[in-house]
Amino acid sequence: MKVQELAKDVGVSDEELIEILQDIDIAVDGSDAELADDQVAQVCDELGYASLEEAIADNVPAGEPAPAEEPALEEAPEPATEGKPDEAAPTTDEKPDEEEPEDSKTIELKKPKIVVKEFAELMGMKPNQVIAELMRMNIFASINAEIDLKIAKEIGAKHGFAVRKEEKKKAVAGPKPKKSSVKRREEVPDTPDALLPRPPVVTFMGHVDHGKTSLLDQIRNTRVVADESGGITQHIGAYTVEVNDHKITFLDTPGHAAFTAMRARGANLTDIAVLVVAADDGVMPQTIEAIKHAQAAGVCIIIAMNKMDLRSANPDRLKQQLQEHSVMVEDWGGSIGCCPVSAMTGEGIDGLLERIVLESEMLELKANPNKPANGFVVEAQMEPGMGPTASLLVKSGTLKVGDSVVCGSCWGRVKALISDQGKKVRVAGPSMAVKILGLTSVPGAGDEFQVMANDREARSISEEMQQENRVQTLEGAAAPKKMSLDDLFGAADSDEKKELKVIIKADVQGSLEAIEHSLKGIKSDKVEINIISAVVGNITVNDVMLASASDAIILGFHTGKESGANAAAKREGVEIRLYSIIYELIDNVESAMKGLLEPELREQVIGHAEIREVFELSRKSKIAGCMVMSGRISTKASIRIKRGRDILFEGVIGSLKRFQNEASEVRQGQECGIRPENFTNFEAGDEIEAYLVEKITQEL
Repeated sequence: MKVQELAKDVGVSDEELIEILQDIDIAVDGSDAELADDQVAQVCDELGYASLEEAIADNVPAGEPAPAEEPALEEAPEPATEGKPDEAAPTTDEKPDEEEPEDSKTIELKKPKIVVKEFAELMGMKPNQVIAELMRMNIFASINAEIDLKIAKEIGAKHGFAVRKEEKKKAVAGPKPKKSSVKRREEVPDTPDALLPRPPVVTFMGHVDHGKTSLLDQIRNTRVVADESGGITQHIGAYTVEVNDHKITFLDTPGHAAFTAMRARGANLTDIAVLVVAADDGVMPQTIEAIKHAQAAGVCIIIAMNKMDLRSANPDRLKQQLQEHSVMVEDWGGSIGCCPVSAMTGEGIDGLLERIVLESEMLELKANPNKPANGFVVEAQMEPGMGPTASLLVKSGTLKVGDSVVCGSCWGRVKALISDQGKKVRVAGPSMAVKILGLTSVPGAGDEFQVMANDREARSISEEMQQENRVQTLEGAAAPKKMSLDDLFGAADSDEKKELKVIIKADVQGSLEAIEHSLKGIKSDKVEINIISAVVGNITVNDVMLASASDAIILGFHTGKESGANAAAKREGVEIRLYSIIYELIDNVESAMKGLLEPELREQVIGHAEIREVFELSRKSKIAGCMVMSGRISTKASIRIKRGRDILFEGVIGSLKRFQNEASEVRQGQECGIRPENFTNFEAGDEIEAYLVEKITQEL
């Protein structure tokens, strides 16, 4: 049968089934690949089903698992009570419970395995009762061990529970999914045929008074239709212009601080950042900051040299200053576009718009318009006569009047869509910005929105998210830590080059240059240090937001924190470290870089023992009577049991005894009793090797 047919029968998605097949070493090309009968049986066994018929019965009739579970109810108690008639009584007492409606006694597992403790809680039992049941089935498991679905079914059946793998319900099924249901829809990959070109989203950034607003107004006045309702500009934080049959959406955010604050919350709204620099003033502190923010976001950058109509304009000096800050324009051999413009006269505006269109074509921006919409909130407010309103930027899909939406933790039904020109529209496609009416409360800027199947689903997800927010507030939950110098282990995947991102603030330029030089002097083939920003001055809220968005650490040298920076750092989970000795700063960064590397595991053999005698305590438990031939055997060590060159077992020591007493260590020439954890297949003459695994910090 085909992969997609089997996926439907066993109640998983095609992608999940392909993953399961990879786990059991069955390679397939895709959903249309065919599986042999023995491969189908392997999949069923992996998911805890005795046969394909049982899987179909378990997954097709969602409300009635009884027929599939009844055989298990009859068979399961046999191995559990075999040879122990005194244990049979509780089972018979609990049998009548099975007559209850199945829905109330059904346990659905998200994965094919479950932890003993969680399983006990789901059945309302104590963990030691479940462990006792497992022991009767010849399975020795601790409270935190995982058991298979097959085993869980048998134990559940004994206590009147129908245990099965959770079905992949549609999002409409109820309040359970919360955020995951929003994400699950988005995760469905779009086919290449479904993706259509979308307009680019452009943000203007730059220094104060360099003409960002004037430039936006000039573009708006020349390109946007003037006949707005009553001549009043309907400001919704974004608007769309048309250039040679190409649309461009401009995002009117209040500078790079808001741009980064939104990005720190996961709202990557921008495709292209236009950096506005005045040709007479040149590169200023906020220009440098804007460059850092745009580079950290990884967006395409275009330079707009404004005020070219002034006599004092000096474009060559400006290009040289940009080059000093790693921004190479095309005229000087780089790849970044540089357009001379004048917001005053309108000169060069067409060239800038054409450059934006060219960059967007090179980016090949695409989205699927034929699905429920999702995107981000640009801004939101309470408006008199309208109630809560939100300006939304659609990232993919199409938003329609009447859609049920979840915006952050708010929800509502779209009563009206208002375009940037103040006109009511029925639909909004990808990269289009619209104001919506009909929300129950005001969402936050940067919140994600998602169209749901109906009002009931939207309300339930919203209520669950609000409840979670309330719980977090009551518990005083802090923001998750972005990055810390103390816990950098495993911060990146082991097969790629690690990167430690830092923002440096110092008291004087000399200190700054010394720190930068020292940090760049740390030689490493495995870890790269990325200095996102290095500026003189106190640590500001803006620095914290940049660190949050870039997952960086802030290092301060002989400098303080401005008001609000501490609170912002706590809220965003950003670490700030202050230093007064430069060597201490360098040492700490070097240690952090080492911490990014996975520690090397080194094995040290500490002793050997020979099994002289095997003592059988019970059918399921054996003790190896040993003589320590060399070194020592310790309960802290792992062991291997060898027969000649073959390794029979690798694991830990269940118990170590010297005569009748428990021992933590037995040395060379002494006799001892060793019980390996969950292994009894050893014989006299086998060798036990004890070893320790050390974690050694790698060198840079």
